[in-house]
Amino acid sequence: MSLEGKLVSEINIKCDGDVFHEIIMYKPHHMCNICPDKIQKVDIHEGELGTIDSVRLWKFTHDGKEMVAKEVIEEIDEEKKLVKKKMIEGDMLEYYKSFYLTIHVETKGENNLVTWILEYEKKNANVPDPHTFMELCLNITKDIESYHIK
Repeated sequence: MSLEGKLVSEINIKCDGDVFHEIIMYKPHHMCNICPDKIQKVDIHEGELGTIDSVRLWKFTHDGKEMVAKEVIEEIDEEKKLVKKKMIEGDMLEYYKSFYLTIHVETKGENNLVTWILEYEKKNANVPDPHTFMELCLNITKDIESYHIK
């Protein structure tokens, strides 16, 4: 059994894909108001929002537990509305040797598709694949969508 894995989920959203991308890249702190039951705090620790090598600290609720994650942005493609982040500290790294999160937004008229990609390496075979974390990401997407189509 391989310890490396990749989960990919796509979700269509009715709100503007550009607005969704802007929140993810430049206004993540707004998510504390959009989905306070899931995200309690987002702080920038190094660099500037929306730049490669910037570091953010997240406080969030996952599986009923308060957790933290520190991430660094490794890749940005504004044309494709894509960002790839690497977790460098936090609760998830208790279970995973490495954990990457990629978010890609495709906008075609009123059709907007958000793709979440989780790439990871488990510390051992007893660690589950991060399906519940993917579910959290999809639920955050739905919250952002609902907030912006009011």
